[in-house]
Amino acid sequence: MSDAILVIGATGNVGRPLVEALKARGARVRAASRTGKAVDGAEGVVFDIADPATFGPALAGVKSAFVMLPTGSMDPKGQLLPLIEAASARKVKVVFQSVLGADADEAIPYRQVERALEASGTPYVILRPNWFADNFHTFWKAGLDHGVIALPAGAGKTSFIDTRDIAESAAAALTSDRFDGRAFNLTGPEALGYGDAAAILATVIGRPVAYTPIDDDTFVGVLTGAGVPQDYARFLATIFVPVREGWTAAVTTDVETLTGHAPRSLEAYAKDNADRLK
Repeated sequence: MSDAILVIGATGNVGRPLVEALKARGARVRAASRTGKAVDGAEGVVFDIADPATFGPALAGVKSAFVMLPTGSMDPKGQLLPLIEAASARKVKVVFQSVLGADADEAIPYRQVERALEASGTPYVILRPNWFADNFHTFWKAGLDHGVIALPAGAGKTSFIDTRDIAESAAAALTSDRFDGRAFNLTGPEALGYGDAAAILATVIGRPVAYTPIDDDTFVGVLTGAGVPQDYARFLATIFVPVREGWTAAVTTDVETLTGHAPRSLEAYAKDNADRLK
């Protein structure tokens, strides 16, 4: 498969719709996961970001790769740099899912990964998505079931992005060289407070939903009480600082630049995922 496209995290929130988007374009897709199972008709290959021995077989015969850090990981540099080096050695193009705001400070680990990719000599595209709309039916679903979204977001606003738009943006970057050497900040079409988001979700699912702002310590306590390790819970609390500071309220047209269509609204996400949200 000398023209294959490798999708890291192929069973995840972005990876699965990305596999679908690439297949729809007629691409030959290699779906990477720890199990190595086929995903939606794409060839499966064993891949574990914590095991560099899996990198070579996964990258063999690949022309481009979608690279991301798995949920729960706290060491972007330690885990991603060896993979980027392996891809670069094989001249595999890398479409890297970074995070919105990574370029705000050169000391940010994700920015250092971006810099390493830029200097690697292999073709690349950097995607920096904002907070996922899909978090409402994944990470925050337990609270939603009780009619409450309790997060340390304060009064901050976020231009939530649908993971389908991230996937379609990645598919465009993986199947064309028009966007090579560039970074794109992926956002939804409007910035919403979590209270606004709660009202939209309530209308769609037909029952009350309220947003309750909480402090970091309370948030960490909730997470650790649910079995999340203390260090990871504290890390999750820190990433709400940009929300409270207003840094996640930016709205860009980068999704449309990449895909040719405007990003989906939070209401569209909610309507399409109503069964998951109820």
